[in-house]
Amino acid sequence: MPHGKPAGVPCVQLDDAGRCRLFGRPERPVVCAALRPEPAMCGGGREEALAALAALEAATRPG
Repeated sequence: MPHGKPAGVPCVQLDDAGRCRLFGRPERPVVCAALRPEPAMCGGGREEALAALAALEAATRPG
């Protein structure tokens, strides 16, 4: 996504299982490679993890 990923929109590089197609590849965006999930971000399962990610996107949305 050349101009970034809008909040609430899944990355175009996710496959049907939700895995990154660029993981471990040099073209993977720096922001993705720098993200270090921790237990508080992942929660107890997929729904909690998605809610935490949505909150992070909202908190870091430009102006």
